[in-house]
Amino acid sequence: MTAGLPGMPSRMIGAHVLVGYVPDQQADEALALARAIVALTGGRLTVAAVHPPGRVGAAGEAADTLRRAAAVLDGEPADFVVQESRGVGRGLSVLAGKAGADLIVIGSAGGGARGQIAVGAVADHLLHASSEAVLLTPSGHRPPERLERITVGYVHRPQCDEAVERAAIAADRLGVPLRLLTLALDDADRDALRDDLALAVPLAVEAGGLDPDAVQTELAPGRDVAAALAAAEWLDGELLVCASSEDAAVHRVFLGETALKVLRAAPCPVAVLPRGPG
Repeated sequence: MTAGLPGMPSRMIGAHVLVGYVPDQQADEALALARAIVALTGGRLTVAAVHPPGRVGAAGEAADTLRRAAAVLDGEPADFVVQESRGVGRGLSVLAGKAGADLIVIGSAGGGARGQIAVGAVADHLLHASSEAVLLTPSGHRPPERLERITVGYVHRPQCDEAVERAAIAADRLGVPLRLLTLALDDADRDALRDDLALAVPLAVEAGGLDPDAVQTELAPGRDVAAALAAAEWLDGELLVCASSEDAAVHRVFLGETALKVLRAAPCPVAVLPRGPG
C-alpha cells in the first residue's frame, strides 16, 4: 500500500517492516498490509511470532504459527522469527531494535467494530513505548491497489509540524496529495484553527517540494472526536499519520488521550510516529 509511510528526509520508513503474527484474521490483515508496503518499497519483511518464556511447547506453537504465515505469503520472500518475551508488544519492540526494523505493523484487537481499530494489550504497549513507527490495521481492512492520499492529524505544536514535514516528503515521492486535518471540537475557536492550518501549508510545501495545490486543508467540526472524524471525507486509499505526544521521550511513541480517540475512530490505517529529537 505505501512506500509513502513518512520517514526522515534521508530514509523512507518501510525499508524493513516487522509484522507481529498470530493465527487469526486480524493478523492476516496486518500481514497483508505489511506485504503491500514492502511490495512498493522493495523493503525487507520480517514476520514474528512471540511466545512467553517457561511454557512447555510454546516455541513449537510459535513455529507452527510462522508456518501458517508463510503459507499466507505463498512463497513471497520474508524472514520468520520466533521471539521469546513476557509480552507480545515488548517482544516486538525488542525484536525491531535487534533486527533494525523501522516499522512495526499490527492488526486490530479481536472483537472491534469492522473498519475501525480496537486497541488491545499489544497496541497499548507499542503506542506508549515503541522506538519505531507503528502502523495499525483496521478490522476487516484490505489494502487498496494504490495509496490515494496521506492525511496528517494536525494540531499546532512542534511534533505535528515534524509529522507534516515527513508526510510531505512521502507525498512528494509518491505523487499523492497531502491533507492536513484538524478537528474542531465543541466551542473551539475555528478561525484560530484555520489560521494554524494555513500556516502549516508553507511548511509542507517547503519540506516536500510540493505544489501548494497538492496540499489540502480541512477543518472537521464535531461534538467529539468520533463525530468530527465522521464529518471528514475519507478515500479508500487513505493513510492517517499521527504524531506522538510532547510527553513522549525522544525517539519513542507515546499517544495522548485525544490521539488515542482519533486512532480508535479512524476509518483507515493509522501510522504513529515516534517523537523526533527537536
